[in-house]
Amino acid sequence: MGLFPALASNMLNMVGVGPFLTVPLILAAMGGPQALLGWILGALIATCDGLVWAELGAAMPGSGGSYEYLQQAFGPQSLGRLMGFLFLWQVMLAAPLTAASGAVGFADYARYLVTSLTPAEQKVIAIGVCLLATFLLYRDIRSIGRISATLWVILMVAMGVIVWGGAWHFHASTAFSFPPGAFHLSSKFFLGLGAATLISMYDYSGYFNVCLIGGEIKHPEKNIPRCVLLSIGILAILYVAMSLSIIGVLPWQEAVHSHAIVSDFMERLYGIRAAQIMTILILWVAFASVFCVLLGYTRVPYAAAAEGHFFSVFGRVHRTRNFPSFSVLFMGIASAAACLLTLEDLIKGLIVIQIVTQFAAQCIAVIAIRQRRQHISRPFSMPLYPLPVLIALAGWIFILASSGAVYVLSGFALLVFGIAAYLWRAKILRHWPWERQEAIADTTR
Repeated sequence: MGLFPALASNMLNMVGVGPFLTVPLILAAMGGPQALLGWILGALIATCDGLVWAELGAAMPGSGGSYEYLQQAFGPQSLGRLMGFLFLWQVMLAAPLTAASGAVGFADYARYLVTSLTPAEQKVIAIGVCLLATFLLYRDIRSIGRISATLWVILMVAMGVIVWGGAWHFHASTAFSFPPGAFHLSSKFFLGLGAATLISMYDYSGYFNVCLIGGEIKHPEKNIPRCVLLSIGILAILYVAMSLSIIGVLPWQEAVHSHAIVSDFMERLYGIRAAQIMTILILWVAFASVFCVLLGYTRVPYAAAAEGHFFSVFGRVHRTRNFPSFSVLFMGIASAAACLLTLEDLIKGLIVIQIVTQFAAQCIAVIAIRQRRQHISRPFSMPLYPLPVLIALAGWIFILASSGAVYVLSGFALLVFGIAAYLWRAKILRHWPWERQEAIADTTR
C-alpha cells in the first residue's frame, strides 16, 4: 500500500461519524464559539503524539502497533509483558465504547426523522444497531471493502456539502458572537478548554491506525510518518472549517442543544427534504462505522489469544465459518450494554481509558527506546526531541485532569483491574514476574 491509499484509509478510520456528533458537545464544553480552541489544541496534541507514533511505527513497522512498541520498550520478557497485556486490556474496553458512540449517534439522528422517539426508544435503537452489526459479522464480512469505499465517499460528500454551504451563507456576526468573558483565563476557562480538547481528540483519534498495518505499507520508514502527520493536518483544517460553517449559519446558542446538528444545519439552508437526505446518509455512515469498528477490534484479542498472549477463550473460532466467534459476541454484547451511557460519557470514558493505559505509556516508551534500546533502528526521528514527547504527555495530563474525578478514578480502577488480571494469568502460566521467583526458588532447593 502506497502513501495515498494509506492516507485515505487512515483518514477514513479517523473521521467515522464523530464530527457529525461532537460539535454541540464541544460548544457546550466552553459555552461559545471559543470552543474552536479545542480543535486547535487537539490538533497540536495529536501532532506531537503523532510524532511519537511515527517514530515508533517507522522503527517497528510490522503489524501489532502499540502491543509491539510497549513490549520492546519495556522488555519483551519483563515489564513489557505487562504493558502489552494492558494494551490488549484497554482494547476490550475501548472497542465497545467506540462502537456504542456510533450507535448512540445513529439513534440521535434517527430522532430527526422520527421526532416522537423517546429517550428509552433511542436506547433501544442504539442497542439494536450494535446487535445487528454483530449478527452481520456472524454472517459475512466479504463486503468490507465496498463498505469502506462507500463510507469514504459519503463522508467526503457530506463534509464538502457542509463546508461549501456554510461558506456561501456564512455570517461572521453569528459565528463569532462570543459571550461575555469568553477569554477570561480563569479555572472555568481551562476546565472548559480541557473538556473541549478531550472531545476533539475523539474526532482526531485514529491517526495511528496506519501503524497497526505497518507491515502492509510500502517504504514504511517514510510513508508511516507522512501518513500520520498529513492525516492530522488535513482533518484539522476540515474540522475547523466544518465547525465554522455550522456556527456561521446556526447560532451557537441553538447549536449547543441540537441532537442532529448537521440535519438542523441542512434544514436551515436547503429545507427539510435536503435535511432528511443528509440524515439518511449520516445514518448509513453511523451504522457502517459501528460495523467497521467491531470488525477491526474483534481481531485484536483473537490474534493475541491465538499466539498465547491473552485469555485463550478469545481465540475460539466458529466451527464452519472460521472467524473469531467468542470475540465477536463479546464485543457486540459489550457494545450493546455500553449504549445505556450518554454520548458524552462514552467519549470521555474512551479517551481517559486510552490515556491511562496506552497514550501516556507510549510517550515514556519512545524515551525508553532511545535511552535503553539503542540497537533498535530509528529511520525516522522526531524533530526537536524531546519537546514533542513532553508536549504530548502534558496534553494527555491536561485532558485527564479536565475530564472529571469520576472518569479519572474509573480509568485508574480499570488499570488496577487490568494489572490484577495480568498477575493472575501470569501466575498460572509462570510468566513474568512469577517466573523469576520460580527460578529463585528452584536454585535454593
